[in-house]
Amino acid sequence: MQPPATKTLGDILYADKTKSRVSEEEWLKLLRAIAGGDQGALHSLYEQTHRIVFTLIVRITMNRETAEEVTLDVFYDVWRKSSTYDPANGSVIGWIMNQARSRAIDRLRFDQRKKRVNTYPHSLLPTTDIVDPQHASLFEEQSRLLRDALEVLSTGERKAIETAFFSELTYAETASKLNQPLGTIKTRIRSGLGKLRDALERKVKGTG
Repeated sequence: MQPPATKTLGDILYADKTKSRVSEEEWLKLLRAIAGGDQGALHSLYEQTHRIVFTLIVRITMNRETAEEVTLDVFYDVWRKSSTYDPANGSVIGWIMNQARSRAIDRLRFDQRKKRVNTYPHSLLPTTDIVDPQHASLFEEQSRLLRDALEVLSTGERKAIETAFFSELTYAETASKLNQPLGTIKTRIRSGLGKLRDALERKVKGTG
């Protein structure tokens, strides 16, 4: 038994054989109607294209719930940006799919950063919203502890952590910026965070 053939964009878009193919002229007419504020045209475009948009996004994010949210964001973008579409830059479907890909990658990067921040020692993130002298004193103490704790890191660990967290870069972006292998950056950040946690715990307990 032969494996099923890989579906093309057209196969997915026109899976319902009762639907006739939409010409580029018709797609463009629909998009222009959306640019004119026609909500019915937006609904029609959504009904015909949301499956392929969702499929692309779920493949990138690997999460159906996230893909559902991002898919809605994409069509909100279509509603807002339809007047900026230029046929010279490609087909309407291609334009929509490029926005879907961009949205999905942005969401993936955001989620990766959020996970990384959640693993960062809370003591390393003192608030700058200081409203009274007592809080100001606490902020200064937290900052001092952090500066002292950073001394336990190697140069490579410190540079990797500062670049990734303080510049809000992904691990891949950090590796590219520091011209280091991705695996090396991950190892340095992991080991550096471990050292920081231990150092901060010792200093807070007064044993460091």
